[in-house]
Amino acid sequence: MPFQSERELILLGTGTSHGVPVIGCHCEVCESTDPRNHRTRTGVAVRTPEGTFLIDTSPELRLQLLREKIDLIHSVIYTHSHADHLFGLDDLRLFGYRLEHAVQLYCEENVESQIRASFSYAFAPHDPELHFGAIPLLEFRRIGLSPFEVLGQQIQPIRLIHGRLPVLGFRIGDVAFCTDVSHIPDESWPLLEGLDVLIIDALREQPHATHFGIPQALAAVERVKPKRTYLTHVSHYLDYATTNARLPPGVELSYDSLRIPY
Repeated sequence: MPFQSERELILLGTGTSHGVPVIGCHCEVCESTDPRNHRTRTGVAVRTPEGTFLIDTSPELRLQLLREKIDLIHSVIYTHSHADHLFGLDDLRLFGYRLEHAVQLYCEENVESQIRASFSYAFAPHDPELHFGAIPLLEFRRIGLSPFEVLGQQIQPIRLIHGRLPVLGFRIGDVAFCTDVSHIPDESWPLLEGLDVLIIDALREQPHATHFGIPQALAAVERVKPKRTYLTHVSHYLDYATTNARLPPGVELSYDSLRIPY
């Protein structure tokens, strides 16, 4: 499907760390024929007039980009360094080759440390026998909680807590992406005011140690009152149609390939 807007977020994946279907599971959701119940690991592509950047690099990144017909990625911003948000990074190798310069990675210090450890071959001393493009060409850009700019788009980081791990959400215009969250610190709530769209973690109905369940996500929605809300990082415990039927107006499960203008 071609792009419909110069400025849009494309939800590349909306599933939890196992994805949906889950290997070896034969529940109704995992065996569903509704494509909106087929959830790859969480990630976002953000299209701007100057190019496209990603939020996270899921293990299915190659398949996600092929599905959405996205030909080129210029940069990535990272929420955190858990495997389901990081381990598609090697798929960026093609883009450094095409761009003939490094793909910029915007992340916090602890995320950079994990990337350097997990993909050490990309940062080893240059081997003259390796051809250009043999390893990812990457350049780190350190971020904190101050706004920063990528491809001409201002981005506001939002501090979130994922279990005991500090992670980041991001506000882009009047759209906020807040995956992998179990607690929103007091200082972050003002950054979620006045939203057109909130994309927020809702793993399942029951509480979880490191993720919002639906009740916690709905409490956040009630507090910040976005015009529309999409629930993401969704497990196989939530069927798309039956869950949406009981959610309040303006709130629904997200699904892979959902496009959101900003």
